[in-house]
Amino acid sequence: MARATTILFVILIVFAVGGTLLQIFLSKRESKWPGLVLPAITFLYSVLMMLNVTAMETARAVIAALLSAFIMGNIPTLILLAIYFVCREKRHTRSEVDKMRISDL
Repeated sequence: MARATTILFVILIVFAVGGTLLQIFLSKRESKWPGLVLPAITFLYSVLMMLNVTAMETARAVIAALLSAFIMGNIPTLILLAIYFVCREKRHTRSEVDKMRISDL
């Protein structure tokens, strides 16, 4: 049992690192749209998670379940968007420096 858990943990880490590297690669592209693909997919998945909330006894329980599903489902979206904005800001700063160098010539 411990061996299977270790293997699953390693697979999870590989997917997380691979997804992060893919997001960095897509965010550094010249077009801004490829970097928004993974955050859009994770956002749609969080909406799908909200649709899978089962019926509860009270309206308060339903709202709490929907809200928690939405918040927990969007944690990867927020992380991917943070990576996107950091990479795009670096790209923008680099292009401004290049424009200044060109104008100095």
